[in-house]
Amino acid sequence: MTLRFGIIAATVLVAACTGDPPAVAQASSACEAHNFENSRFTVCSAKGGSIEVRTSGTDGNPFRSFVALETAIGTRARHIAFAMNAGMFDEDGRAIGLLIEQGKQTHAINRRKGGGNFHLLPNGVFLVRSGGKAEVVKTEDFAASKDILFATQSGPMLVVDGKLHPSFEADGQSRHVRNGVGIAPDGTPLFVISNDEVSFGKLARFFRDGLNVHNALYFDGSVSSLWDPGNGRRDAFSPIGPMVVVFKSAASAPDRADPATP
Repeated sequence: MTLRFGIIAATVLVAACTGDPPAVAQASSACEAHNFENSRFTVCSAKGGSIEVRTSGTDGNPFRSFVALETAIGTRARHIAFAMNAGMFDEDGRAIGLLIEQGKQTHAINRRKGGGNFHLLPNGVFLVRSGGKAEVVKTEDFAASKDILFATQSGPMLVVDGKLHPSFEADGQSRHVRNGVGIAPDGTPLFVISNDEVSFGKLARFFRDGLNVHNALYFDGSVSSLWDPGNGRRDAFSPIGPMVVVFKSAASAPDRADPATP
């Protein structure tokens, strides 16, 4: 067990010892605990919610943390179901791949070959269309469209059309706390972060075999972070880049959304 999750694990242990059912503690949260192949994961469902990709405020400076995001969006923050880091970035926190916020492209898609996880092809794009539909697509299959409101590029793909990424070992020696996103059979985006250090192969299998996801995209394995207000969790281990923010369904209506503040 890593130190970063010691407090969370201790809280769960206390609840187990007192006989309190986990569902009570998680009633107000979109995130829930899962176990798969002796590893622990947290799965956050965006069903019924409104999804945005956020990176910076009106001054153009990257947020780099959930605290900065909360400050920037003001009273809208109370409607957040959860937020998670979402995509590769440079040392300044700026996206290195495709980034679309509120229909505006702020970074072009990156189709170059290179080293590192991002370039372990195929990589992919998580996108949200104007009707609210979310998709995970391979970079090579991405097509620009005016109805794409939000998008972030990352890599590698974890699951492609029901198959694991061809470069993954079954359970390789590289172990990190990792996170990613996949689309459930009913179209619901499922955001996953491991609570233990896991391999690429295990994370991919969890999406495919544990959650029945046919397409899933890796977000990161060095700075993986989750903000889950319902469970009182807000990770602040490392500066992050692009973030996906899911607002509760009641906050999705135009008359309920407060304007962002600088």
